[in-house]
Amino acid sequence: MKNELDSYLTAYQGNNIYDFDNEILLTWYPKRIIKHSAGSGSLLELGIGHGYTTTIFSELFSRHLVLDGSSAVIDNFRKKHSECKAEIKETYFEHFDTDEKFDVIVMGFILEHVDNPIEILKKYKAFLNPNGKMFLAVPNAEVMNRKLGHLAGLLPDMTLLSENDQMLGHKRYYSVSSFTQDITAAGYKVNRMEGIYLKPFTTSQMLSLQLDHKVLDALCELGIDYPELCCGILAEVSLR
Repeated sequence: MKNELDSYLTAYQGNNIYDFDNEILLTWYPKRIIKHSAGSGSLLELGIGHGYTTTIFSELFSRHLVLDGSSAVIDNFRKKHSECKAEIKETYFEHFDTDEKFDVIVMGFILEHVDNPIEILKKYKAFLNPNGKMFLAVPNAEVMNRKLGHLAGLLPDMTLLSENDQMLGHKRYYSVSSFTQDITAAGYKVNRMEGIYLKPFTTSQMLSLQLDHKVLDALCELGIDYPELCCGILAEVSLR
């Protein structure tokens, strides 16, 4: 299992056309989490991935524990961000256990990777303070550019995983509907659901436009109210 997780390292080392999207997504949604959690107290974060979110959160939370199942991904992060103050624990999400409870739990683009997302959500209820908040981010199958491709007859199945998805170890896409179903099936209350990055065209088309960063920021701001059309969906949930 560990070798399988380590094999995904290349997807997080850069030199990929989708690094353009990743930087937008992964630097935007932490700002939204900080806005709605006050960016303080204790934070449990699942997954390091590209490292953007871990470096952002580590500057703001007094206690920041990060879980990741790949020693290769952890080593890659530590080499790039040796100054990061977060505590990193190598463990599978399914195996983690603690008596500690956290004010905030973040599963940013995690649920599309795991075998049983509902079971993961149920398990981590035990680690959330009774009045705490959990934030979940997932990729959206019905993002505007995929929906446009589908309507144009270029993408027969919007839920079909791409080559890049497979390289990242993705097992599924979500929609607003399926995301909500998984959250409620795990016993949480949905307090807020918003979009992450309204992306009208394919990545190569977006790159060719050479849009100003102000426009890209505006696409993120605009997308807040349109989760069904954005690249990612961000949910704030709590214990019932």
